[in-house]
Amino acid sequence: MKRIGLLGGSFNPAHRGHRAISLAAHTALDLDEVWWMVSPGNPLKEGRPDMAPLAVRLASARRMARHAPIRVTDIECRLGTRYTVDTIDKLTRLYTRHQFVWLMGADNLAQFHHWRGWRRIAERVPIAVIARPGYDAAARAAPAMGWLRRFVHPAYQAQEWTRWSLPALVLLRFRPDDTSATRLRAADPAWQRHFLSHLGDMLAHRGEPST
Repeated sequence: MKRIGLLGGSFNPAHRGHRAISLAAHTALDLDEVWWMVSPGNPLKEGRPDMAPLAVRLASARRMARHAPIRVTDIECRLGTRYTVDTIDKLTRLYTRHQFVWLMGADNLAQFHHWRGWRRIAERVPIAVIARPGYDAAARAAPAMGWLRRFVHPAYQAQEWTRWSLPALVLLRFRPDDTSATRLRAADPAWQRHFLSHLGDMLAHRGEPST
């Protein structure tokens, strides 16, 4: 059984913070791989004019994930899912020889109660929450945490996550990295230009059979 950490997000763009928490979670949870699931469209971020095309965001994620046990994938696009709960339902049915743990930052835990089927997500896979500067208090006071609190496991048992009964939650704390996609976009509003050649290649080969 492969032990896979799932990190979903827009990756608009991917940055060193994504890489740092993925590598730290890889060690803390004894994972074989971390999958970066680049979302075709986050329902909670619909209509944002600064959202780059999927191909550009995939390209930025692949560059940031180089030489690391991280697999960048557009699997949600290929599965035709928009919501995490549906993605997890399909993944657990398709990959019967994989064990999945959902990775999320404390900022996402703070709004987890807004996610469609959030309780069902917790009933299908363990959840590892990674502390983020400035969000811990909101995460611990979040409505979802009121329900999940009884299912929290100590961090020193994190590598045992495949044996936990569900729901199960572990709170992980690593060296903080305050890099954010919002600040990167503000510092370089034209960041997409670095990946436009890759986007052009993908458009040129659209429709060709997969190899």
